Amino acid sequence: MPKQAWSSADIPSQHGRLAIVTGATSGIGYEAALALAGAGATVVLAARDQGKAERAASAIRRVHPVADLEIARLDTASLSSVRAFAERLRGQGRPIDILLLNAGIAWLPKRQESEDGFELQLATNYLGHFALAGLLLPMMRPGSSSRIVPVASIAHQRGSLHFDDLQLHDYAARTAYRQSKLAMLMFGLELDRRLRASGSEIRAVAAHPGITRTAIVRFGGAAGPMQRLMGELVMILLGQSAARGALPLLYAATAPEAAGGSYHGPAGRGEMRGAPAPSVIAAHARDEADARRLWAESEALTKVRWPL
Repeated sequence: MPKQAWSSADIPSQHGRLAIVTGATSGIGYEAALALAGAGATVVLAARDQGKAERAASAIRRVHPVADLEIARLDTASLSSVRAFAERLRGQGRPIDILLLNAGIAWLPKRQESEDGFELQLATNYLGHFALAGLLLPMMRPGSSSRIVPVASIAHQRGSLHFDDLQLHDYAARTAYRQSKLAMLMFGLELDRRLRASGSEIRAVAAHPGITRTAIVRFGGAAGPMQRLMGELVMILLGQSAARGALPLLYAATAPEAAGGSYHGPAGRGEMRGAPAPSVIAAHARDEADARRLWAESEALTKVRWPL
């Protein structure tokens, strides 16, 4: 009999474990937090909006009344917010088992900058997560069950790293989004190489949700009315639920067999929907020289030096 597709029912017990989920108030972040809480983890809902985080926590407790949840403010577009969040966690002295780097924005119609002067999609989707993971790595519990999960996208396949202008002053919304998600995947692959080289058993396992019906598509104002309509139709016809989209992230975060340096997404055609399965990594995302250059640029921009 063929093995059944992996689902949230296959998540091992997470009792006694601490999981941090960025962007946990809606979409795949919320669904991942819901599933981890249901499996017994203490889940930190890391989010910009306190009110949304409280509503998300209430919704999770309606499903799992004894869920162990915490709310903490985190804006990944702000390095001061990232440092403050990490400092609070450091002060608590608790080992971290899962760091799910999910928060993101997409397709901003006009170029915007973060308070640190970075292009906003790059800042929110990638640079803030790079800094956060570097600051929290010393607090990760040693061992192969500890996971850092960068959330990438099938959009990475058409992305490029614009080293001549990472901040994309010659702005195009989709170019910026694709670059940020390519950076997330390359970061995950390079992080796992560095963890292995340092002798650490902590795994970096990247994932993507395929085509998922979430609020992120509402940022599609970069397109014209007809393009936005077509995008909505694609979501309706091809997109899967946020709960299904969260499964590759949960697999990467919890499955014992999820290897460090691997990449997971939906198994269906085009990796748009379906159960978790190994995903295609575009050849340019495997470029180790570019990954090392991206790492060095990211440390310089964020002023976070990784302890590896």
